[in-house]
Amino acid sequence: MRVKRGLASHHRHKKYLHAAKGFRGGRSRLYRTAREAVERALQNSFVGRKARKRDFRALWILRINAQARVNGLSYSRFVHGLKLAKVGLDRKVLADLAVFQKEDFARLVDMAKTALN
Repeated sequence: MRVKRGLASHHRHKKYLHAAKGFRGGRSRLYRTAREAVERALQNSFVGRKARKRDFRALWILRINAQARVNGLSYSRFVHGLKLAKVGLDRKVLADLAVFQKEDFARLVDMAKTALN
């Protein structure tokens, strides 16, 4: 008896078409173009997850630098001073302090300044 593979391919097609829901035109209706669009979207989402980490790090550095300069220190000297003062805060926390708790951040800048001298 021969094996009929209609059911398996139907499931596979449905999987891609379901993933392409919301895409414009044939990209959501035609199997081949839907598959191409979904596979490209998955590649882009993988790349995007990596890029998001870089983007946030750059944003944090920008915010820390801006607030450090308000307090009379460049970003690189501020980070070096924190390292010398043995302050183990990461950039995410420092950026949060720089935006929402400026007084505490100014205290950290003072600690960095004393450690540099």
